[in-house]
Amino acid sequence: MIPPVTCVVADDHPAVLEAVSEFLGSGGVEVVGRALEGEEALEQIETRHPDVALIDVRMPRLDGIELARRAQRSAPGTAILLYTGYGDRALLTEALDVGVRGFVLKEAPMDDLLRAVRAVSAGGTYVDPVLAGALATSSTGSDLPELTRREREVLRLLADGLSNEEIGKQLFISAETVRTHVRKAMAKLDADTRTQAVARALRQHLIA
Repeated sequence: MIPPVTCVVADDHPAVLEAVSEFLGSGGVEVVGRALEGEEALEQIETRHPDVALIDVRMPRLDGIELARRAQRSAPGTAILLYTGYGDRALLTEALDVGVRGFVLKEAPMDDLLRAVRAVSAGGTYVDPVLAGALATSSTGSDLPELTRREREVLRLLADGLSNEEIGKQLFISAETVRTHVRKAMAKLDADTRTQAVARALRQHLIA
């Protein structure tokens, strides 16, 4: 039997914290900690080492970005997923740079939130479709990497939180072929991880 995904949830609004925690629990996610502010959230992440930490961007004492930065050092096995009401590109770019694995808008359907938690817990990344536009810059020029149509399709589906196997089924190719496309795209984008490759492709408007 596959163990449930474990998650710490942090939000400074008690009603939101309760609602999100209850929904994730009903969806099979084991919420192992809840926090109303950043310092408490970091402490829970460091002591409980959940698979995922769902973190509000704006919180007292320690905001989501700084929390993610510290958690990357002290609990690198926990995937940080930001839950935000803000689509500010500078903030999102900063979050990607500190290793955040995904973003979900607070106005998104709760089912999207559950999908995002599962995606990042499996090693993937998730970017809310609304936020993808905010991440894309208007960068132009011949120095942009040239990704093939298939590489762009694979990265777009990675951004949606799909696994190699799911992408393969959708594109009618094998999971190994998906991995090959990802490796090639990572090399072209000079990315060390697939999450970084997705982030750079979004920023350079190579995918939307």
